[in-house]
Amino acid sequence: MSGSFYDVNAPKRAVNMTLNEDLVRCAREYAANLSEQVEKLLADYVGAERKRRAEEDGRLDAAITAWNDFDEKYGSFADEHSDL
Repeated sequence: MSGSFYDVNAPKRAVNMTLNEDLVRCAREYAANLSEQVEKLLADYVGAERKRRAEEDGRLDAAITAWNDFDEKYGSFADEHSDL
C-alpha cells in the first residue's frame, strides 16, 4: 500500500515528535533506520485510512441511492405522517 497515493520522491524534512523513550529503544533493536520504518508505517496507516473512508463513502452513497429509489417507487415515508 505504501507509496501509491503520495510522492515517494518528495524531499524529506525534519518533524518534531514525542514518543515513549522505552518504545523507541525497543524499536531501534529491530530497525536500523527508525525514520524509514516510521515513514513506511505512516504510509500504510494513511493508505488504510483512505481506503476505509472511501469504503464508508461508498456505503453512504449506496444507502442514499437505495433511499431515493424507495422514495421514487413508494413515495416519501414522511408523507403518511405529515399534516402539511
